[in-house]
Amino acid sequence: MVNPGNRILDDIARLATDAAGAAQGVRREVETVVKTQIERLLRDLDVVTREEFEAVREMALIAREENDKLAARLAALEQKLGKS
Repeated sequence: MVNPGNRILDDIARLATDAAGAAQGVRREVETVVKTQIERLLRDLDVVTREEFEAVREMALIAREENDKLAARLAALEQKLGKS
């Protein structure tokens, strides 16, 4: 005959296992909902992606370098005209 104490322990272990599985399912569902809400919020705020930011940053750096070169050329031309 099966010991009633072992059966109770088996039932408790089964309940604990089921509860842990259910908790993991709830955790995954909450993560999905939170992730969806954050993505929606960022879309609504019109936040740029990291890749877009880096592309525009690179364009700005190139434009600044070109602007500095043009400013130096202009100063040289102005100096040349002033001396003539």
